[in-house]
Amino acid sequence: MTTRTEHDSMGALEVPQSALYQAQTQRAVQNFQISPTPMPASFIRAMLLIKQAAAHSNSALGLLDADVASAISSAAAAQLANPDWSQYPVPVFQTGSGTSSNMNVNEVLATLASQALGRPVHPNDHVNLGQSSNDTVPTAIHASAALAIQQQLLPALQQLQQAISQQNAISGPVLKTGRTHLMDAMPVKFSQVFAGWQAQLGHVETLLQEQLPRLQQLAQGGTAVGTGVNAAPGFASRFTAELSQLTGLPFVPSDNFFFSMGTQDTAVACSGVLKTLAVALLKIANDLRWMNSGPLAGLAEIELPALQPGSSIMPGKVNPVIPEAVAMACAQVIGFDTAITIAGQSGNFELNVMLPLVANNLLGSVDLLSGSCEAFARQCIAEMKVRADNTTRVLALNPILVTALNPLIGYEKAALIAKQAYQQQRPVLDVALELSGLPEAQLRQLLDPARLV
Repeated sequence: MTTRTEHDSMGALEVPQSALYQAQTQRAVQNFQISPTPMPASFIRAMLLIKQAAAHSNSALGLLDADVASAISSAAAAQLANPDWSQYPVPVFQTGSGTSSNMNVNEVLATLASQALGRPVHPNDHVNLGQSSNDTVPTAIHASAALAIQQQLLPALQQLQQAISQQNAISGPVLKTGRTHLMDAMPVKFSQVFAGWQAQLGHVETLLQEQLPRLQQLAQGGTAVGTGVNAAPGFASRFTAELSQLTGLPFVPSDNFFFSMGTQDTAVACSGVLKTLAVALLKIANDLRWMNSGPLAGLAEIELPALQPGSSIMPGKVNPVIPEAVAMACAQVIGFDTAITIAGQSGNFELNVMLPLVANNLLGSVDLLSGSCEAFARQCIAEMKVRADNTTRVLALNPILVTALNPLIGYEKAALIAKQAYQQQRPVLDVALELSGLPEAQLRQLLDPARLV
């Protein structure tokens, strides 16, 4: 491989000739070989936006020549429009501050700006002016998460709720046997099942909306330890105004830079909400799997779309593949949350030192949950069919309907009717006519499933 020689404060180093990055990125590639997994694309995009906003701010404050600021901004804009991901090879498992990723972006932009200007642009002195990895990386975590939730997850969550509403308009009035402990219980309507799902999703949507203002408070301006050393007065407010203009989200400086740099409490809280959504989707996935079970020896209350063969040995078998895929994604999100919880504890004095892991897992959770909501909406809920023939037949045999007779005949006589109906596999109405002493018209009214829901 053809190389060129680059220098940093530690000396000379050979770098691939085609690389836009420089020595510090190359050191990171050589040093951090635990896993090749690079930082998430949405995190790199946030870093590019940060460098663009910082260049604008430093120019406006008279700290950076206008042509240098313009070259840095143009380089960032070009990378945002057409990113070359091979130029961002620093892995997740790197230095805990994320300094290598910060310098990676600084070096790429410095190289591109130098090429545009025909004179050197320094990654530290120019691109990183008024910044530290210690405030830039927490800022990128917050900004990338806020953008991903606003632009990706919330629309996907709303798409799923809309799909449930549309399915409710078709199948909502159909009655089915309710279940507690997986055992037959009193009847419910599908509309009530769907309403329960929608309430879960609406609850999480509210929680996500509540997280956005906290994520939009940024550490940028705290620099090395939270004191703001080497950042110009007014830089933080100018920076957030520039970033808000670039992204359309209302970012503001943190009320306390020591909080925003020494902790990742906001990310921990946000991850907790993402875990809550994972739990909700996992509950819905399992409901769908159970209701779809069969088609002959299971519940067979719904029929999910047949998307692919379900077995390499059993012809004709079709499995609920989307609920299964979503369940696995949710399990991963729960695991990501556990890792973020541990990472959040690693704030020692003025800096958390598991920042790359927090970024990777938080954004990974958003990606998985967004994809899960979209898959549920498009490939599952929208195409499912309710088996009203099966639900009606089973409901007529449900001995638990006798619960409606408790106030008139007492629990023990009602239990006797239920047991005999189950043992003889007869409709509860027939057995109640023999044992309750109540007239048929009254029994038909009391045991009508439509009235009981």
